[in-house]
Amino acid sequence: MITVAYCRHFARYNRWQNESLYAAAAKLPDGTRKRNMGAFFKSIHGTLNHLLVADRLWLSRLDGEPHGVTALDQELYSDFDALRAQRRFADDRLDRYVGTLTPEVLAGELTWCRMSAGGAEVTSRMDEILPHVFNHQTHHRGQVTTLLMQCGIDPGVTDLPRLPADFLSPVFGR
Repeated sequence: MITVAYCRHFARYNRWQNESLYAAAAKLPDGTRKRNMGAFFKSIHGTLNHLLVADRLWLSRLDGEPHGVTALDQELYSDFDALRAQRRFADDRLDRYVGTLTPEVLAGELTWCRMSAGGAEVTSRMDEILPHVFNHQTHHRGQVTTLLMQCGIDPGVTDLPRLPADFLSPVFGR
């Protein structure tokens, strides 16, 4: 079973890595970020956008706020700076949600509707959902690091044990 501390730790890691990747991607011209490089979501921009789409969906399921997503490949923001600002907002929102977690919530279930499969209703355990949210981020950020390297940009350290001890969340500190 996961713990509240586990979720807080991964939320910090999530924010750290998102900030690092956006800083690395900002070194590239917009056309390079948007160039189809053969990735599942085509480009660096497309992959970063997909991560925001998925987080909005999951956050909506978790906190009940509307998501405004119509498709998993929907382009939310064509402007990189707007996408980056919304990424920070989503990370703040995830931190706020994680800050409300209790062992009882983590031991419970969540019923939600899928975007695919005709909106089928699904019930999942919270100790499966939250690790999935963090793992999904890690999976696609790994794709972005590869694309950045192909563009000659070093994305920096991505290893969880290298999470800086002083990297604080604005919501719950460490």
